[in-house]
Amino acid sequence: MSKELIKNITEKSSLHPRNPHRFRYDFEELIISLPALAKYVFRNQYDVESIDFSNSDAVKVLNKALLKHFYNIDYWDIPANCLCPPIPGRADYIHYLADLLASSNNGNIPKGSSVSALDIGVGANCVYPIIGNHEYAWQFVGADIDKKAITSAQAIVEGNESLKNAVACRWQASSKNIFKGIIQPEEYFDLTLCNPPFHASMAEAKAGTERKWKNLGKNNKSTLNFGGQNNELWCEGGEEAFVSNMIEESTIFANQCFWFTSLISKKITLPRAYSLLKKVKALEVKTIEMAQGQKVSRLLAWTFLSKNQQENWRISRWTK
Repeated sequence: MSKELIKNITEKSSLHPRNPHRFRYDFEELIISLPALAKYVFRNQYDVESIDFSNSDAVKVLNKALLKHFYNIDYWDIPANCLCPPIPGRADYIHYLADLLASSNNGNIPKGSSVSALDIGVGANCVYPIIGNHEYAWQFVGADIDKKAITSAQAIVEGNESLKNAVACRWQASSKNIFKGIIQPEEYFDLTLCNPPFHASMAEAKAGTERKWKNLGKNNKSTLNFGGQNNELWCEGGEEAFVSNMIEESTIFANQCFWFTSLISKKITLPRAYSLLKKVKALEVKTIEMAQGQKVSRLLAWTFLSKNQQENWRISRWTK
């Protein structure tokens, strides 16, 4: 069977049409980009090349290969136990954000350094800025409450020439704040993005871990296959509390950001979010469904800008 036919059969049609990860990983090509991946690749019971996704080292090296092959990233590393994100899902969020901006720009995706994005919870991996800058040449600020994460993200930026003048990393000093202390006076962002911690407690996070390992056919494991620190996986009140806090705080910066957005993993989070957005008088709210395999998540977006303000923003920032 030809490689092209195999690709057509295994296309992940649920991913965004512009997502380059819609097809089965081409390990032959990935190994050319990163030879270190070779030792982790084997043929599974279906005689298809794969890696052991329960092996954190294998997953990390796969991410390095993907970032090198698709996004020209020469240096990428993260500390032990930090979140090692699945690249295809992260890319999906970025491409849907591009569509969101296009919906406010006569169907054209704004590209280049005139577009500024704020990544809340950039993490040690810095993946959203990497993808967004490569695909659309956007500028990024990456914020995180974890100093170790900021140090790691900054090292990734410094280790890649393409990112040095495109990504700034900022430490969030207050555990109670999201935008406050990060967005500076007279600073404007075309969008914010966030993948919030969705568990409400350590116990809930551990239960989620056990489900992941069970799905991978493993037992008695105590760590996630993709890693993750406490602040990356859970917070008091879980996703609903985090997003509610984000919505309330966004009102302070209503005129400094076009679209505020967040991923929503739990459908039951949406009613509370909609109610709060109505209360704070968001003028436009959008919900975009995203799917990676069997997992369904949502992109929730809101703005406080009137149609006239949106048009002025578009003309002043995206038509230069």
